[in-house]
Amino acid sequence: MPQPDLIIFDCDGVLVDSEVIAAAAEAELLTAAGYPITGEEISELYAGLTFSDIMLRIEEKAAIPFQASLIDQAEALVDRRLKANVRPLEGAHEAVASVPNRCICSNSSSERLEMMLTKTGLMPFFAGRLFSSLDTPTKKPKPAPDVFLHAAQTLGADPARTFVVEDSVHGIAGARQANMRVIGFTGATHSYPGHADVLTETGAETVIRRWADFPGVVAALSEWSEDA
Repeated sequence: MPQPDLIIFDCDGVLVDSEVIAAAAEAELLTAAGYPITGEEISELYAGLTFSDIMLRIEEKAAIPFQASLIDQAEALVDRRLKANVRPLEGAHEAVASVPNRCICSNSSSERLEMMLTKTGLMPFFAGRLFSSLDTPTKKPKPAPDVFLHAAQTLGADPARTFVVEDSVHGIAGARQANMRVIGFTGATHSYPGHADVLTETGAETVIRRWADFPGVVAALSEWSEDA
C-alpha cells in the first residue's frame, strides 16, 4: 500500500512518559482504599484503561466497593503529578515530525492531553488533532474502537489505511476492532518483561522500543499488506 492516510498516536506511554506516574498515584489511592496494589501491577494489568474502568474491574474481581469520590481524587492527584513530572519520550518529537498526517487518540481528557503536550513541547504537532474518547459521540473509552473511528471519520481517513501506535493491549484491541494496523511501542518506563510479546499477541504487527526505528517501520508496513 502507499503511505497511510493517517497515523494515530496514543499519548500516555507512547509520546510522553506518563503511565508510570499515573499508575503510581492510582496505586496509592487504591491501596489506601483497601486494595493493596503496586504501580507496576496497574501498568501491567490495566494500562490503557480509564481509572473508572480499573475500579470497576477490581470491584468485580475482589468484591471491594469503592467510593465514587475516588475517581475525582485520582484525577486531581494524577494531574498534579503529571504537571510536575511528565517528560517526553526520547525521539518522540522527531518521530511525529516525520509523518505529515497524524493525530492523537487517547482515553485521557482533552485538558490533560493539552497540559502534557504543552509541557513536553509536542502540542504544535497536534493542534486541532487531539481526540479524547470523552469527547466522542458515544464517550466509550478504549478498548472500544469508537475514538479511533471518530478520528478517522473527522480527518477523512480510511481505517484500513490508518496506522496506530499503542503501548497497551486495550488500545491495540480497540484499534484492531476499528480495522486499523497497529505498531506496538515498549519504550516507556512502565514497560515490563514480556510486554512486546503481549502486544504482538493482541494484534500489533510489529513492536518498537526506540522512536528511531519508527520511520523505517512505517515505510516497511506501507509496502506490505496484511492480506499479502
